[in-house]
Amino acid sequence: MNLSLVGNITQPKILRDSLSTAVAKNVIVVGLCISINYINGTLVHTFIKHEIFTGNPRYILYIHMVFNDMIQLTIAVILHVLSYAVFTINVSFCCVLLMSAIFTTLNTPLTLASMAIERYIAICNPLRHAQICTVRKTHILISLIWTLSAIQVLPDLFILLAIQPRTFFYSNIFCYRDYVFNNPYMVEKRNVVYIIYLAFVWLTIVYTYLKIMFVAKATNSDARKARSTIILHGIQLLMCMLTFAGPFLDRLLAEMFPMLILEMRFLSYLVIQIMPRFISPIVYGVRDKTFCNYLKKYLVCTMFEMRTTLQPKRNLAKVSNKST
Repeated sequence: MNLSLVGNITQPKILRDSLSTAVAKNVIVVGLCISINYINGTLVHTFIKHEIFTGNPRYILYIHMVFNDMIQLTIAVILHVLSYAVFTINVSFCCVLLMSAIFTTLNTPLTLASMAIERYIAICNPLRHAQICTVRKTHILISLIWTLSAIQVLPDLFILLAIQPRTFFYSNIFCYRDYVFNNPYMVEKRNVVYIIYLAFVWLTIVYTYLKIMFVAKATNSDARKARSTIILHGIQLLMCMLTFAGPFLDRLLAEMFPMLILEMRFLSYLVIQIMPRFISPIVYGVRDKTFCNYLKKYLVCTMFEMRTTLQPKRNLAKVSNKST
């Protein structure tokens, strides 16, 4: 964000970036957002265009994670830019952005757990994989993921509607979760939910990894590859935990580097909000040979179409130059 609050919330001391620094930070953030979403959009397009992926539960879960990350990244960047451009925004609009960001944040660990379970079934119970992991059941699972996230998020909104006067939602506020949902009950519930979510996902990933590891000892190449995939799930979960630990990390960096609060907060923002959205989809997509091959074909075809489209224009330009 473009500011740092030093001291308590009721009497904060506001530190702000200079104009040139603010412009530079926003150019970096928006540029990264456009680049990452373009790459992820290419992955989504490749998935949609080929039936081999749309009928496979593994790739459906993968592309759901990619799409979820695109939403999360876009909202994070919108909040970042708005904090510089207008500083405060309408509370109702802020609630919409925050709720969407929280939804997608909670979706990520559950999606990782679902992907780990799918790999576990494929390796440890292959004869029943086609029966258990169907496209219809995968779509139901994705709906369940969003429902579980809603169950955890919507009560905060209902409590806010109950305790705040109507005028509050027409006022302006700096769009930060701790300023909007600042009821002590909400904060305590949020901490409990994070612990339960992360504990459940960690147990799922550790259990599936151990089970697949025992199968991998039989020199099954698919099992070995699945074991590596589960490790990636664990790495991705660690990156997700940075999102949940963001406020604590900001306070820690502020205490360690009191003269560089704004720089540390921006670095924390890049590491927590930007980099995970870039690393995980690319790693999963590139590691999968089938998906990678179709992606290369799509990129080659796109470049060929662009070349054939530009060639007549170049020829026409040459003819025009010769005529003149």
